[in-house]
Amino acid sequence: MNSAFAATLFGPEDLRYVAHDPGPLAPGMVRVEFGAAGICGSDMHYFRHARSGDFKMTAPLILGHEIAGTVLEINAETNLKVGQRVAVNPSRWCGTCPACKAGRENHCENIYFMGSASKTPHMQGGFATRFDAVPAQCVPIPDHVSFRAAALAEPLAVCLHAVKRGGDLKGRSTLVIGAGPIGLLTLLGAKAAGAGSLAVADLAAAPLALAAKLGAQETFDLSADPEALKRNGAFCDVVFEASGSPQGLASAIGAAKKGGIVVQIGNQPSGDIPFPANQVMSKEIDLRGTFRFGTEFMDAVRLISEGKVPVENLITAELPLSEAPRGLRLAFDRSRQVKVILTANI
Repeated sequence: MNSAFAATLFGPEDLRYVAHDPGPLAPGMVRVEFGAAGICGSDMHYFRHARSGDFKMTAPLILGHEIAGTVLEINAETNLKVGQRVAVNPSRWCGTCPACKAGRENHCENIYFMGSASKTPHMQGGFATRFDAVPAQCVPIPDHVSFRAAALAEPLAVCLHAVKRGGDLKGRSTLVIGAGPIGLLTLLGAKAAGAGSLAVADLAAAPLALAAKLGAQETFDLSADPEALKRNGAFCDVVFEASGSPQGLASAIGAAKKGGIVVQIGNQPSGDIPFPANQVMSKEIDLRGTFRFGTEFMDAVRLISEGKVPVENLITAELPLSEAPRGLRLAFDRSRQVKVILTANI
C-alpha cells in the first residue's frame, strides 16, 4: 500500500504535509481513503493561532472535519462495502450519556470530533490520505454526488441545526450577518425552511454578490456603509450571527425586532466580550446558541443528494491535499474566496 500523508499543524502557521502512519485498523473501525475536504473557519483559527475559541492545541494536530472519501478497509460488523463512497460525519457520539439519550448528540459528554483540540490527546482530523472512523460516521452517497459536494455536508449540517434553533421561519423576516461559507449555507437553509424575506450583511462585496445569487433579497455592505444596518433599526424577526465577531453579535442584537430571536453561530473570541445586554433585556430578545449538529448530518447528505441545496456554488478554489498549507492561506483572502476545497492528489 502506498505511503500515507497528512496535513499536520505543529504551531501557528506551521502546517506541514508529512508522512503519517495510521497503523493497523482497530476493531470496530473502517479506513477511508481521502476524496475531498473543505477548509473551515475553525481550521483557519487553528492555523493562525493554534487554537479555535477555547480549544487550544497542546500537541500536533491533523486538521480537517469536512470530509468525504472511499471505504478502503473494514474491521467491523457493518453494511458498508469496500469501495463505497461516503460522506464522513466528524462527530462520533457515545449514544449512552444523558445528552445523547435526550436527542442532543451535539452535546455528547464523550464525543469524538475529528480535527479538534477540545480533548487531550487531540482528535486527529481528515486532512489525511487515509483516516479511520466508526461505521456510523460513514454515510453512503450516490454516484452522482461529487466528493466536493459530499464534503460540504458537515457545514450544511451546522447550518441546518442553526436554522432549527431559530424556530419556525415560515413567513418571517430573516437576516444573516456574515457571508462566509457558514453564513451562505445558513441563507440556503433558511430559504429551504420558508423564510419570508432574506437579507445578508458582510464587510466584503464578493460574498455578498454570491449571497444575492443564492437568494438574498437584500444585502448590506458594511465596509462601504457601516451604518446601513443601524439605519434600518430593529427590522428582523430572526437574525443569525455567522461572522464570529463581537461587532457582528452587537449588530445582530440591534437588528432584531422586539421579541425577536438571535442565533449565535459564529465562534466568538475566547474570554469575555462586550455586547449590548440591555437590548437583549429591553427588547425581550431570545439569544440562542447553536453548536455543531446532531442528526442534521443525515439531512444534509439527503438534501445534497436530492439537489435541493446547491452547495458546490460556494466553491471558489480547489487544490490538492498536498497543498493544504497554501489552501489555508488562500482561504483568508475574502476578496476572492468563499470556500476552498482540498481534493485527492493526482
